[in-house]
Amino acid sequence: MIKWLKQLQAAFGASFLWLICLIYFTQGFRSFVWTAVSYQLKDRLKLSPSASQLVFSVAFFPWSIKPFYGILSDCIPIRGRKRIPYLVIATILSLFPWLVLGMKTSLRSTSGPLMVFLTAQNIGSAMADVVIDAMIAEAVRFERAAFAGDLQSISWLSMAFGGICGSLLGGYALINSQIHTIFLLFSVLPSIQLLSCTLVKEDSSGTKILPGLANPESSERVDRNGSILADISTVKKSNFGTSRRKKGRKSSNKRAFVQSRSSSLTKDSPLVSRWYQSLKSAVYSLRRAFMQPVILRPMAWFFLAHVTIPNLSTVMFYYQTEFLHMEASFLGSARVVGWLGLMVGTFTFNRYLRHMKLRRILMLAHVLLATISLLDIVLVSRSNLTFGIPDKLMVLGGSALSDAINQLKLMPFLILSGQLCPPGIEGTLFALFMSINNLGSTLGSFLGASVASVLNISSGSFDNLLLGIIIQVICIFIPIGFLFLIPKEATGMST
Repeated sequence: MIKWLKQLQAAFGASFLWLICLIYFTQGFRSFVWTAVSYQLKDRLKLSPSASQLVFSVAFFPWSIKPFYGILSDCIPIRGRKRIPYLVIATILSLFPWLVLGMKTSLRSTSGPLMVFLTAQNIGSAMADVVIDAMIAEAVRFERAAFAGDLQSISWLSMAFGGICGSLLGGYALINSQIHTIFLLFSVLPSIQLLSCTLVKEDSSGTKILPGLANPESSERVDRNGSILADISTVKKSNFGTSRRKKGRKSSNKRAFVQSRSSSLTKDSPLVSRWYQSLKSAVYSLRRAFMQPVILRPMAWFFLAHVTIPNLSTVMFYYQTEFLHMEASFLGSARVVGWLGLMVGTFTFNRYLRHMKLRRILMLAHVLLATISLLDIVLVSRSNLTFGIPDKLMVLGGSALSDAINQLKLMPFLILSGQLCPPGIEGTLFALFMSINNLGSTLGSFLGASVASVLNISSGSFDNLLLGIIIQVICIFIPIGFLFLIPKEATGMST
């Protein structure tokens, strides 16, 4: 382990590794403060479950427009730099809302202003996520490509560690601290992140200067149009048939023509004109690639897989805290179990399901999700008490199993996205894929809030919650009918 870290330090420099670990740890540790937000909406603002879920849906919408941040940083340098200035802006947006909400009681005690600040905070977090992934993609390209999997591993480990720490400490902090104190405590991490941005240098051409990294001459080969969220895992591109290879060559030629034409038009143009041409070229390449049926059809399925299923997680949070009287410390522990379940899901996929067809994996995942949802039916109907099964055991088991199965569903998405991304704009297109996934989740939350509202599920009134869960279980089977959109021969293998 120590030898591995020393190799990474020699290749990329301690400051760059520190920045990666810190940002991903902070992303995972967000559970610490968002647990407090959940209780603020429920206990202080007295919002209904549907209203609370609506606030969360709006606040997390910035994660659905990640390509915008990437294209912005790729095409519009700030003082000649593409990454660090945007990372500084993102960190300030992540820091400022927590400081304001921690110090101003009136702003955190009204749903409107609170939602605005939470949305701004998510803009910063989503932008930071895009920029750091772009920096990783640039760092491992060409001379350091062999370390791509290593940086991916250290990123996931940092985020998982942050998630576990945030979940454990979040419940404890709620018992022993005030809400405003939790907001101010969390702001320490973005503050450290802001200071850490000064440790990584970037020259005026947008190329980072890191120990052991390629020299400026080799960096000229870095693609400037698509390094937003590059495929930095071991996933490699594969084609599904001769027709796709032909289409890939045609679109590649057209993309090259557009880019060369854009370069010739903007070489001696004013700064704003160059920005416009760069943005136009990036958007054109992105739109043309995405509209290919071989890409559009699978992404449509993953979008449908989220948007057709009402998300009732906030409603269940209200039920667990108000009806079952589960304390914050226990719910934090349940999230830790969920993180462990996510790791188990990743291991299970990589160890046993890599050779299975993606259609079969996705169908299996939805059948298992429906089965796990039956645990919620047992819990809400109180049937578990008949068999002497404690409520807490039901919640812990459901959290671990659902997160593990959702990871089985996410892994094919990541692999298929990597396989479908054409060369040259893989980063931008992959960011768009992730945004579609996030947008589907957001709309699924809106649908869940609507179902809760229609069924009159509110704080202290959970008579129709059982019906809501039954509707959710039925909807889980809907995406199975659209699995024909997934390439028939695609498997979990990355080669």
